[in-house]
Amino acid sequence: MDVEFPKASRPYMPGYGIIDSKDGEGLLSWDWAVERLSSSHNYWLSTTRPDGRPHAMPVWGVLLNGAIYFSAGRLSRKAQNLGTNPHCVISTEHADEAVIVEGVVRELADRDARKPFYDAYRVKYGWDMEQEPYVNEPVFACHPRTVFAFIEKDLSGSATRWSFRDAGSEAGGDADDV
Repeated sequence: MDVEFPKASRPYMPGYGIIDSKDGEGLLSWDWAVERLSSSHNYWLSTTRPDGRPHAMPVWGVLLNGAIYFSAGRLSRKAQNLGTNPHCVISTEHADEAVIVEGVVRELADRDARKPFYDAYRVKYGWDMEQEPYVNEPVFACHPRTVFAFIEKDLSGSATRWSFRDAGSEAGGDADDV
């Protein structure tokens, strides 16, 4: 991700034996999270239906310029959900070294803006999204607000949270916790 390195902290996870946030040892590095986000073949995308029910589906995607880019059929449930509510969760495929991104998507309407996605997608998956009919389907960029990560074998010492919110918009309480 080509973004400023966020400051790592401990998530608030009562009942899981997570060490105190003041004990910074064991926090995962941002590079560790970026490696897993980059190398994940499949991602789980979770959205919210208009009636509030959750919806989760696997997608292929690429990490570019600090965001996770993916495509979806315009009439798919996930695209319809994102059209109504742009907030989503994207997680990597391996839960034993989990990275969970809470973010907001925006659709890339301009084909020129999609070119880096098409190129990276072709390299990663060997699939040409610039061909018909895919080129007419929406491409979304998920910009992270909060990212969580942990290593299953060391949950209490590795659980880490990164915040991408502006310092003035930081939510209080447990709004960004597990």
